[in-house]
Amino acid sequence: LGCGEERGFAPDGTILASGSFDHTVQLWRVADGTLLRVLEEHEGWVNCVAFSPDGTLLASGALGPDDRVRLWRVADGRLLLTLEGHELGVNSVAFSPDGTLLASASDDNTVRLWQVADGQLLRILDGPKWPLISVAFSHDGAILASGSDALDTTIRLWRVSDGRLLRTLRGHRSYVRSVAFSPDGALLASGSTDGTVRLWGVWTP
Repeated sequence: LGCGEERGFAPDGTILASGSFDHTVQLWRVADGTLLRVLEEHEGWVNCVAFSPDGTLLASGALGPDDRVRLWRVADGRLLLTLEGHELGVNSVAFSPDGTLLASASDDNTVRLWQVADGQLLRILDGPKWPLISVAFSHDGAILASGSDALDTTIRLWRVSDGRLLRTLRGHRSYVRSVAFSPDGALLASGSTDGTVRLWGVWTP
């Protein structure tokens, strides 16, 4: 399912999206478990999905040999855009709160910011020289958090407007699998395969 913040559920809770080893995304009706449609354009294991804030779009990312992000229309399952640029598999996708931007974190050591309307690549955020595993926007859309793999284990906070690295948070000892902001943006939660969840003050040391 989606990476962090229950992104596999549509905002109204009526649809669940799942990614699979069989290279598909499947959309399910939550009320009765009915399979609504199967999305079949990926060429690798689909390991992350995210609904847009209004529930009309679904983003999905896959591991190799597929290094592309795809945007789908939920109503009919139509593939709208294929976002090309990552050089290795995609581990996490997240929409900005206003739905205009999409962030994707990849094994190619970057986070990429895309314009949802046309798929244009806005900027590349170069992380540590290790794969990036998780990504999340703050609720005002101003900050993006990314989590790294077991060889780096850091969390980075980026300013969305210009891509500036604001802070690097250290403390985990293994993969940072999930990151999520509190509604007021003051706290960041991170979950790791080191067996811990950590709470960070976003603006305090």
